[in-house]
Amino acid sequence: MKNFALIGAAGYIAPRHFKAIADTGNHLVAAVDPKDSVGVLDRHFPNARFFTEIERFDRFLEKLRRERSPERIDYLAVCSPNYLHDAHVRLGLRVHADVICEKPLTITPWNLDALMDLELEFERKVYTVLQLRLLPQLRALKERLEQQPPAKRPQVVLSYVTRRGPWYQVSWKGDEEKSGGVAMNIGIHFFDLLLWLFGTTRRKEVHLRTPTKMAGMLELERADVTWFLSIDARDLPPAALTKGEPAFRSLTMDGDELEFSSGFTELHTQVYRDVLAGGGYGLAEARPAVELVHGLRRAEIVERPALAHPSLRLTARDSAGGSWFPPG
Repeated sequence: MKNFALIGAAGYIAPRHFKAIADTGNHLVAAVDPKDSVGVLDRHFPNARFFTEIERFDRFLEKLRRERSPERIDYLAVCSPNYLHDAHVRLGLRVHADVICEKPLTITPWNLDALMDLELEFERKVYTVLQLRLLPQLRALKERLEQQPPAKRPQVVLSYVTRRGPWYQVSWKGDEEKSGGVAMNIGIHFFDLLLWLFGTTRRKEVHLRTPTKMAGMLELERADVTWFLSIDARDLPPAALTKGEPAFRSLTMDGDELEFSSGFTELHTQVYRDVLAGGGYGLAEARPAVELVHGLRRAEIVERPALAHPSLRLTARDSAGGSWFPPG
């Protein structure tokens, strides 16, 4: 049994990590969050220590380490806001723990360099949560692409729409400096998936960028991809609305659709099992997607793209200005 601590206990994603720690037969020693709405701890770890100040949490973990306590932590799970990830990863490494960090590992590529140096210094490992790589239908697709490459260059369409209410823009997630914007906060998994399946980036375009949605094109090593990301419920397809589903995820290759809206949220336990068994994805695997999204956030808008996502159309109002907007 391994000892865990967790940063960000009151956040949206923390319950998946608590469940993964419990499902893998491990122990949560302590958790921290400036907000104290953490009754979820009682579900799996009612005896875990809880802190609302990161300094006291840090002091407690360091005390366990120095005293060589049986409860000194082996792993730190980081579920804090994106802009704090690298700082909290460093905390874990300093107390000689391996770290499992939520996506994105960092918002900027150069912060990955510092973490790589610290891994070597403390002889510990940093892992990130790239759960789409573990989804069975996507693993099967990757295997098929490797064994039987397409006869011609595939045309891929990636769509991800997930409903978010007004709270989103009020929270840190609506602040691009803290979240990395839509492409980083909700898109990083999908850009990692595309690079994993189809290879490195040759060329990239951005066709639409607003606080709630983003679209563009990627020319990858082995495919041309148009992509669309949105947190606007109005962009959900009619079938999803009819079923009352809050999210839609779809990957289409040459017209053949692989829809994977279900099962996406149940993968954290698999991520933990993979890490604990000696696998897992680390800094090197996280870097390509972080670098890509960092570039997309700064790219100029291509107003009349030759290859655009089906969700985009040129409106009559904007025919003179040449701006692209999604329907609805």
